Amino acid sequence: MDNLESRVEELEMKVAFQDGTIEELDQQVIKLNKALAEQQDQLRILVNKLQAVEPSNMASQADETPPPHY
Repeated sequence: MDNLESRVEELEMKVAFQDGTIEELDQQVIKLNKALAEQQDQLRILVNKLQAVEPSNMASQADETPPPHY
């Protein structure tokens, strides 16, 4: 009977430890999701700003006339 009680106590301790670990991991996942959402928002803002930038006044290589010696 003592053996059974000690095994049950050991299992209870393992379950308690696992519950604590799961809670810690859950908190980390929540933090990482929040950080990811913030980074996605920042990236979206950056992409919008880059798209809003007016094109350069310089002509592209295709639009440039070749130099006279060609």
